[in-house]
Amino acid sequence: MNPKFQPLFQPYTLNNGIEIKNRLVVAPMTHFGSNPDGTLGDAERTFIANRAGNMGMFITAATLVQDGGKAFHGQPEAIHESQIESLKATAKIIQAQGAKAILQIHHGGKQAVDELLNGKDKISARADEATGTREATDAEVRSLTAAFGHAADLAIQAGFDGVEIHGANNYLVQQFYSGHSNRRTDEWGGSREKRMRFPLAVIESVLAAKTKHGRDDFIVGYRFSPEEPEEAGITMEDTLALIDVLKNQPLQYLHISLWDFYKKARRGADTHAYRIQLVHERIGGKLPLIGVGNLYTPSEILEAFDTGWAEFIALGKTVMVNPDIATRIINSDEDGIQRTVDPEQTDHYGFPDFLWNATMSGTQAWLPPLKGQEPNLLDL
Repeated sequence: MNPKFQPLFQPYTLNNGIEIKNRLVVAPMTHFGSNPDGTLGDAERTFIANRAGNMGMFITAATLVQDGGKAFHGQPEAIHESQIESLKATAKIIQAQGAKAILQIHHGGKQAVDELLNGKDKISARADEATGTREATDAEVRSLTAAFGHAADLAIQAGFDGVEIHGANNYLVQQFYSGHSNRRTDEWGGSREKRMRFPLAVIESVLAAKTKHGRDDFIVGYRFSPEEPEEAGITMEDTLALIDVLKNQPLQYLHISLWDFYKKARRGADTHAYRIQLVHERIGGKLPLIGVGNLYTPSEILEAFDTGWAEFIALGKTVMVNPDIATRIINSDEDGIQRTVDPEQTDHYGFPDFLWNATMSGTQAWLPPLKGQEPNLLDL
């Protein structure tokens, strides 16, 4: 390995004593590969089977915690006891490659797909006519928080090393914290503090599962999006207020969701400052932060890490293109790392059919670009 990349392979010990062998994380990636019943599908098995090698942690695709919240076809589930064997298989595939297996737990809320509701109503923090969503009752809100804890319980039984609460990307947990999507007048909405009650109740429920099993070594992380574009949506001020609370929770890490690692604040903070920099400074060393955002090459990854704004770097698009990127860095094969998907290499990537077809369309910004459509490096 080129010695300059050695910092990426330093171990890190979490506050519960668990050592993560290096600073590289496989970001949660929507793969559309699970079976219709949410169990491990053959396409999903192929997709995850070779992407955790020499990585510190592998965070799974968003995994559904309750019927009625499925946000994409082929989404994995952690709802029923009958799914434990499938979850065990997923954890073992990841761990066999040497990475810590982290199950991301999720509910789509108003972003749930109509044809995947399984006869349930689409519910969220408030009614949304455009998506056919109704406001969840108090009992339903409490059922949702309990569902996250139950999913964590299943993850523990299945042998996962931890869970990550998906509080980002305008899904259910974020919908409750957002002043745009939460206009409730009960204890679950209104002031910022009341809107924060749902994510905190989810955390409490997850931590209760950890306590139930006596698993101090079980990792619990929380992912969040720092801003929303809507006028009443989440601002950096809101996010920093959330960070003030999260950093004092018995969590093991925080994970910021960014399309661009170097994106600057829009509202509620110094607009000349980088979002991730503001968040990291606010955490004040109490928890490690996972950073992410359009980082492809080893040099880009190292440059982001060297900012000091994140203890871990999560990789999504580049792991889609280069399943063995960490191994290539270790073996000094940086020149073999690609930025784009080659349509001619159909057997190289191990994508489920839906994901491959979406990538081949070349129209989805959340997917890596196609060969011949390389991004302008000056714009990255």
